[in-house]
Amino acid sequence: MSLFKHPTAIVESQHIGEDTKVWHFAHIREGARVGKGCVIGKSAYIDTDVEIGDRVKIENFVSVYRGVRIGDEVFVGPSATFTNDLYPRAFNEDWEVVPTLVKKGASIGAHATIVCGVTIGEYAMVGAGAVVTKDV
Repeated sequence: MSLFKHPTAIVESQHIGEDTKVWHFAHIREGARVGKGCVIGKSAYIDTDVEIGDRVKIENFVSVYRGVRIGDEVFVGPSATFTNDLYPRAFNEDWEVVPTLVKKGASIGAHATIVCGVTIGEYAMVGAGAVVTKDV
């Protein structure tokens, strides 16, 4: 089996692993890397300079912005959001991406917000609706 891409999905990246499924209206930007056997849910957004490991499940409406690294076998629940700017402004010439790391087997609940610059450890659990501002 190779990449399954729903006809409404936008996949600009050339770095998508085998057996990955990209569902309705998902958008994977050029420069993103998605591993093998992943599921990218409906209306998910995967930004440029994002790395996603193997066998990762990104549920519907998840936003993963640049600078995020997600390890193998991670689960990201519906509508979770990863930020990449500690001081967001509409226009900021000094903006720098603040990286975030999610290690193997971690699970992130629905509607969680992961503020950039944190590490979520191996097999860690982030509850639904949590706002993560420190390492877990």
